Amino acid sequence: MIGVAENVEAISPRLGLHVLGSVELTIDGAPQSLGGTKPRAVLAMLLIRRGRVVAADALAAAAWNDDPPPDYRASLHVIVSKLRKALGGADVDPKTVLATVAPGYRLSVADDDFDLARFRALSSTGGRLAEAGQFEEASAALSHALDEWKGPVLDDLRGHSFADAFAATLEEELLATASARTQSEIACGRAESVISTLIDLTNEHPLREPLWAQLITALYLAGRQSDALDACRRLRTTLADELGIDPSGPLQDLEKRILNQEPLTVTTGAMTLTLIEQQQRVATGQLRDRAGTAIPVPPGGLRIGRKNTNDLVLSHRNVSRYHAIVVATGPQYEIRDLQSSNGTLINGERIIDSAILGHGDVIRIGSTEWSFEVIGP
Repeated sequence: MIGVAENVEAISPRLGLHVLGSVELTIDGAPQSLGGTKPRAVLAMLLIRRGRVVAADALAAAAWNDDPPPDYRASLHVIVSKLRKALGGADVDPKTVLATVAPGYRLSVADDDFDLARFRALSSTGGRLAEAGQFEEASAALSHALDEWKGPVLDDLRGHSFADAFAATLEEELLATASARTQSEIACGRAESVISTLIDLTNEHPLREPLWAQLITALYLAGRQSDALDACRRLRTTLADELGIDPSGPLQDLEKRILNQEPLTVTTGAMTLTLIEQQQRVATGQLRDRAGTAIPVPPGGLRIGRKNTNDLVLSHRNVSRYHAIVVATGPQYEIRDLQSSNGTLINGERIIDSAILGHGDVIRIGSTEWSFEVIGP
């Protein structure tokens, strides 16, 4: 009898890198020890700029939260060595994956090994499927995308300026994906299944009209006309109290259809949402601070103040708890002073109540200045 040798392919340990929650480096799902906050901050910065060279001074700024010591290079070298040691457990060449490239380092990892890359790929796929009318497949892809999130972005690095800014940007991506999934579920005839999710989302983001449009549509399609009209009233009150504005035209039209008990198809609801989003995509506004960091203005507006429930929190003594808000009003942006004690300055002049913002305007609140920028659609 002739023996036959089996050709068994060895399975390499699986590398995993995570920022959608706490920063983690895993091998076959097991978290690897990275040490303290500084190595995690360096890894996070490298992952944020995956595939690109990150200068040593930028990594030091991340590790020491914008206040690195003059002689940081030796300590940074030790941190990189620790990260390479952790990477070595995945049967990769650590110096290739985390390469020294002047003026700093570059981290190169596959999309499948990085939770943020998987999230974005699944979210993009889900969006394309929804546009093609394949809502069942879209909902599945978007649900898998949301499953990649294990907690707030860079949760263990909150308070680090680079982490907070990145987290704010990704929260917008999370919200967009969650909204796309609920819309796909509604289109599949499962409006009832997303009502509780949409109630939570509108409570968390009460100024975002697209979420309210979905909630109102879902309630009405589920046979809850009274609740749908109550949601319309709550939105109207919220916008009036917080921003001094009425709901957009498409939402007012949706409310009229519900008041008149007109048939509402999922297509009509989707068209309402699309019209609202188109209005909000005329231009994208952002603030840019002195360090060059861009702070996008989200669809519901950017709240600025001393209290930690604001989108942009300032600790200066001359900043009021709720100081100002930047909002999109149709095709333009406006800053509104929320009856602050020390006022809001635009180009050196204190505004009265509100002012339209133009590209290049300088906003000053307390001791902080930003330039306002408009990015075309």
